[in-house]
Amino acid sequence: QEQLMESGGGSVQAGESLRLSCVDSGGAVYGGSCMGWFRQIPGKEREWVAVLDGIRNPMYADSVKGRFTISRDSAKNSLYLQMNSLKPEDTAMYYCAAGPGSMYSCMDTSNIRNWGLGTQVTVSS
Repeated sequence: QEQLMESGGGSVQAGESLRLSCVDSGGAVYGGSCMGWFRQIPGKEREWVAVLDGIRNPMYADSVKGRFTISRDSAKNSLYLQMNSLKPEDTAMYYCAAGPGSMYSCMDTSNIRNWGLGTQVTVSS
């Protein structure tokens, strides 16, 4: 079973950047599998932020489009999320996720097969 572990979260000021990393110790980052980043704040549902499947261009939630970039390095079994121009509303727990199928499948949390434990991102104004 895939083991996903995130890192790179922290506390920053608005306008600053962070880069999240996710290592897949199970080695299942391969073509045809979807992976993505989700975030969640207390009391709200987990929402997708960025997804990719290695076939199509990645997709981004409207709230982060133009500021966040998702990428992966299959040789390192790693997924990344570069977050620029951070805003206080980006404050959340960020989760790495993986699932079968296309990135459209990964947008639905019910299709996610593996979750990381999360890394906290806090952006102050």
